[in-house]
Amino acid sequence: MKKRLLIFSLMLCINSIAQTKTTGNVVEYFGKEKIITTAEGNVLYHFINGYTLQTESRTGTLFNGQDPIAWQYAVGKFVNPNKEKGDWQEIHVDSAKVFSGKPMRSAFLYTQYNASKEQIVLLETTGGTRTYINGLPHEGDHYDFGYTLIPFKLKKGVNEFVYTKGRFGRVKSKIIVPSKSIQFTKRDLTLPDVINGEKDDKWASIRVINATEKELKNLVITATLSSGEKATYATDAIMPMFVRKVKFKVPAAKADFTGELKMELTLADKNGKIIDKTEISIQQRAATVHHERTFVSKVDNSVQYYSIAPALGSGQKALVLSVHGASVEARNQARAYKQKDWVHIVAATNRRPFGFNWEDWGRIDALEVLAQAKKVFNTIPAQTYLTGHSMGGHGTWFLGTTYPGKFAAIAPCASYPDISMYGSDKGDEMHDMFKAFEPIKRSANSGRVKSIVQNLKQGGVYMLHGDADSTVPISQVREMRQILGTFHPNFCYYEYPGGEHWYGDHSVDWFPIFEFFKRQTIPANKEVKEIDFHTATPAVSSTDYWIKLQQQIKPFDFSNINAKIDKQQINIKTVNVSIMELDLASLDLKGEITLNIDDQLVKTTSDKKAILNLKDEKWALINEINTAEKYAERQGGFKFAFDNNVVFVYATGGSESDREWYLNRARFDSETFYYRGNGSIDVISDKEFSLEKYKDRNVVLYGNALNNSAWKLLLQNAPIQIDNQQIKVGEKTLKGDDLAAYFVVPRNDSKTAMVGVVGGTSEKGMKATWANNYISGITGFPDVMIFKADLLLNGLPAMKVTGFFDNDWSATTLAFFN
Repeated sequence: MKKRLLIFSLMLCINSIAQTKTTGNVVEYFGKEKIITTAEGNVLYHFINGYTLQTESRTGTLFNGQDPIAWQYAVGKFVNPNKEKGDWQEIHVDSAKVFSGKPMRSAFLYTQYNASKEQIVLLETTGGTRTYINGLPHEGDHYDFGYTLIPFKLKKGVNEFVYTKGRFGRVKSKIIVPSKSIQFTKRDLTLPDVINGEKDDKWASIRVINATEKELKNLVITATLSSGEKATYATDAIMPMFVRKVKFKVPAAKADFTGELKMELTLADKNGKIIDKTEISIQQRAATVHHERTFVSKVDNSVQYYSIAPALGSGQKALVLSVHGASVEARNQARAYKQKDWVHIVAATNRRPFGFNWEDWGRIDALEVLAQAKKVFNTIPAQTYLTGHSMGGHGTWFLGTTYPGKFAAIAPCASYPDISMYGSDKGDEMHDMFKAFEPIKRSANSGRVKSIVQNLKQGGVYMLHGDADSTVPISQVREMRQILGTFHPNFCYYEYPGGEHWYGDHSVDWFPIFEFFKRQTIPANKEVKEIDFHTATPAVSSTDYWIKLQQQIKPFDFSNINAKIDKQQINIKTVNVSIMELDLASLDLKGEITLNIDDQLVKTTSDKKAILNLKDEKWALINEINTAEKYAERQGGFKFAFDNNVVFVYATGGSESDREWYLNRARFDSETFYYRGNGSIDVISDKEFSLEKYKDRNVVLYGNALNNSAWKLLLQNAPIQIDNQQIKVGEKTLKGDDLAAYFVVPRNDSKTAMVGVVGGTSEKGMKATWANNYISGITGFPDVMIFKADLLLNGLPAMKVTGFFDNDWSATTLAFFN
């Protein structure tokens, strides 16, 4: 109580030290410049005329797989509006050659180009979320970054382009004849700073355009600094007709320098023949000032960056992880903080300025950056903290509740707890009437902060919010203050008078937050006598100090483990737990102890881990985890196929239509993962895949048992089998040429890797897999979704199977619908 009164008194004092209010939007301070020039070739054609088709479909946040144009292409019913106008309305570009205005806010846009000959070109678009090129889907540029370049082959005659609505209700599109078939593009570089005194080469990445119909292999990138240092790296393979962001090494500088360096990059084949070269700028800085660092992500082997406001002075320091808001770059997030004498401040990227709302792969990025920073700066483990603003305020709530024990204290600023409640779409409420929606909704439970908020009890919480915030209503944080007031012994709350969403750097760099942090430390396991752990799935969050959840009874439903140490006995109550693990050796107990778990007594010794398994309503000790079943490191949920150094494997068998679609389908997912998450995924044909070459890596397989030869290696004994006429699910068979499936199963030759499948029966079925909203934060995807092509038009009524596999990966509990 004295501690809380002291903090409250501090707040009263700080209130008298009024800071100047700064007006404006956070995007204006932290935004990233849009790319507006075209340096990759000559403009063949600017689209200036088109048609719009209004759509009022409200698909919700957790489920958003509907698209009437995708349905028309899947079932062969798309009609060029120049031939049959129907509900399409004519539209023309404005003076800036942009399709804009009220009709573009919720509409599809159609354009076309009549080519005199067949040739490979680039489509450059800004504004649309997706683009269909002659019926094949590609990623667009809905955040208006200016990144999107799509190599494709113009066919002689009419070529059709359909754009789905973007974030801002505007689209600009043009066709480019590339100056070279293989070339660098300087759009969207990921670069480190060259650090004075550091002798190791740094990771970087640049995009390479492959406007050919052949895969590019054995390419070598050489980087040469203007000061003469050189580094050479054999980089990633690039699939046909694709722009991939590939790795290279930046050499260390021999001499100290502060400022901008020029760096020449050359791209060569394996024989040393130069294919292309370019020059870029890079910064050289001292490690004692704000700077950027890079690392290679375990998700997809791509290069990601983070920014640092390093601590002043020498010696071991604390660490604050800062997570940014929507549209904010990590480099600018870090520069909002003045350097402190006691703590390093590290800003993660969420892989993009918008990224994944700090869920899904954004969550992984935050954890990877945290681990990198701890290692690089050798920080004090018990003094690790978390803060963030706006979307990063949500990220702070989410990461803080999800990972109890990682942070001594958290400080959400201008925050909302659950993104599904902050930007709730009425479509989700509409979907609740369908039973097929229940597992979809449940699979997104890990983002429900208020359901797991009890996890914050062990650490401190500081809430900061402007009382005039019109972007994130203050009601969001007032609700959290009320909730914490019912159980939390160590939180502080402050409303900044007159503060809008962003009122200057002190919106995040708030002195009382750092003073609050100074007084908090992460306790050692032996000091934690009581745990009340809540989680939606061990796939996301499995551990709370000395307790680890390994397996649930009902996947992705909320689990709770309440444990309290009482001398030589640990009293435990569980909800939705089938296997749990206790790290008894870390508790400094002696001799034999008693585990009173759900009123059942189990004896064990205190010098080892205790693994407890619930079977037939009885708890018993087991010697080890059966990794052939679901456990913390491999639980399921289809989206979890897209990590662990994932490789995409597309089908080369079947009809010409099969081959074209599945090649493009893998390309489309890779385009989307690049755009949304700065990704760089290996995409290979089934003929190239081998178990040994891609050992222990996740695989996403595109195709079915008849057209993808990797199916026999990975899925021969899987509980779901797909051919051109049917899908078998356990003992049941669904027949039809319009069935599609997403599912995930364990890779049998690995203890950790998984196999995801994107496949369908015949042409309608495979084209029904158009939707790839699994590469998105928030959306819910259980282990299995099987549906008819009509799902693209009518939504959930066309769902045939949803749900989760049993803990032994059998299909007996999946839900079937007529």
